[in-house]
Amino acid sequence: MTRQQDADGGRPDDGREPSASELVGAAIGGVARRAGIDPAEEATTGDVVWKAMGGVRGVLESILPSLVFVIVYTFWPRPLILSLGLSVGIAAVFTLVRLVQKSPPAAAMGGLLAAAAAAALALFSGQGRDNFVIGLVTNAVYGTAFLVSAVIGWSLIGLAAGFLMGEGTTWRQDRRKRRVFRWLALAWAALFFARLAVQLPLYLANETTLLGTLKLVMGLPLFAPLVAVTWLAARALYPARRV
Repeated sequence: MTRQQDADGGRPDDGREPSASELVGAAIGGVARRAGIDPAEEATTGDVVWKAMGGVRGVLESILPSLVFVIVYTFWPRPLILSLGLSVGIAAVFTLVRLVQKSPPAAAMGGLLAAAAAAALALFSGQGRDNFVIGLVTNAVYGTAFLVSAVIGWSLIGLAAGFLMGEGTTWRQDRRKRRVFRWLALAWAALFFARLAVQLPLYLANETTLLGTLKLVMGLPLFAPLVAVTWLAARALYPARRV
């Protein structure tokens, strides 16, 4: 597979049908590339991390809806629709801005749909804590996926890097790359499971304000350093492949 394979996970250049691992690598690699995390590109670590977070707008989109919910819910827990409505309303404004600026529809709508689904769940149950259920499930799914990929020797980080660097799955023949990608996958699994380990007990204890606060604290502040480590490790593995 070469870097000319289409970024959407289409057929490799040799015309054969892509394997499941190549499709997964293409999907994850495409997401990483759109987020600015491509070890083949020349960029500083700071630039990569900042782009992965989405810049100023991405940071605001990640923080403001949850922050507004936590603040409003803390001082005015009832009616619940007030805090949820303001949170979803802010997400809707960001979505509208993206659509006006002709961002890809999926990127523009993803955050809004997630916020709306979480709010709908909380309104249905009448419990503010349920606004965070989708986040808890997401952490569990992502953590499990990264952990399993590391255990079976098909690191999701390796699959993405292999796609981005045009080597497909041949990185698995390199002991050093396998080891590094395995540890990176375990590091990402640890991040997601750490969030779950801290936040799930708070959810069960109905500590909604503290749950929302720690969700913010364990969000970008933990995500950014791990992006930097992943980027630096991947670049170290491909010093002669930079373009």
